[in-house]
Amino acid sequence: MAELKYEVVEKLGVLGETGTGWTKELNLVSWNEREPVYDIRTWNSGHDRMGKGITLSPDEVKCLKDLLNGMDI
Repeated sequence: MAELKYEVVEKLGVLGETGTGWTKELNLVSWNEREPVYDIRTWNSGHDRMGKGITLSPDEVKCLKDLLNGMDI
């Protein structure tokens, strides 16, 4: 299996914390030296281990924002 390369380009915010001390974060991340994408996943404090997550393009983030703005939360 090929090595996974990543760079957290910009830390945008913490969404919450797990019981183990990891944080669920929204970041701008470059995966395998590609264009950065918006990324939501859990990270340990050193950002050298991560959980499963989801990546979103700028268009997908805009769509998600519009959906959330339309919700009654």
